[in-house]
Amino acid sequence: MKVSIQAVAVWGKIAPSHSITAIMITDDQQTIVTGSQEGQICLWDLSPELKISSKEIIFGHTASVTCLAKARE
Repeated sequence: MKVSIQAVAVWGKIAPSHSITAIMITDDQQTIVTGSQEGQICLWDLSPELKISSKEIIFGHTASVTCLAKARE
């Protein structure tokens, strides 16, 4: 059975350059992590005013990132 995942832009007027397939926010609510259909993981800074700016893009996955989880300390 093939599952279809629809990408959603959550950043206002300018969408990220990738199709978001997974999203997670850190416990301190200062970083958003997104996974993409293209296999990228992106880190975004989230300000107290809820402004989002790109921080890092991690490349290397050869398939879509469909799930994100934080590691234990």
